[in-house]
Amino acid sequence: MPATKASTKADRPASKLSRRAIGARAEPNRKTKNPPPVQDLNEDAVLIGSDGIDLENYLPAYLTWVANKLSRSASQHYLRLFDIGIETWRCMVLLAVEDSISAQKVSQIIGMDKGSVSRCFKSMQAKGLIKLGLEASDGRLRIATLTAKGRALHEQIRGIALERERALLSVLSDSEREVLLSLLKRLHENLPQVELATQRYVDGRFPFAQALQSRSSEQHDDEQ
Repeated sequence: MPATKASTKADRPASKLSRRAIGARAEPNRKTKNPPPVQDLNEDAVLIGSDGIDLENYLPAYLTWVANKLSRSASQHYLRLFDIGIETWRCMVLLAVEDSISAQKVSQIIGMDKGSVSRCFKSMQAKGLIKLGLEASDGRLRIATLTAKGRALHEQIRGIALERERALLSVLSDSEREVLLSLLKRLHENLPQVELATQRYVDGRFPFAQALQSRSSEQHDDEQ
């Protein structure tokens, strides 16, 4: 009997994960004298190998891709038209809903770093979009409020944001949209459990993690 020919990379089926889903390939690291031949990697091995994550069925990947691509393209439009970045727009949305809000509250709701929120507030104040004051019940807490100029700008950008949402969801039926929104809300509410599970996993498999956490806490206390 003729010997069976060993399979080669060319013989293997191409990955089902399209380039449209993951974007263009990253450029090789030009600082490296001999960069790895990225184009020759076996994508099937990367996606479903014993040491790889099956990106075709890995939910966090799709959440990240959708969020990153939506944010990047929205930011390009807002910056070009209004000189407003996506982080400033996110703060502005909450300000329009809450009337007045602190940087700490914004950070808690949308997950932005508090320092980033504070920088957004400073930039918005300089542009006349918000005014900053002290919370009546806590004289140490600074809160932001949209000015008439800020609210007018919010209304302009709001139209673009809603049109982008309409286009994004146009591939879904009304019932599918309701189901999607309900599922996303449940996932959002479950994030604290994700952190607890992560901490248990890390504590069980990386004994040195607790020492690193203690050292980080000590450094934070010293900075206060």
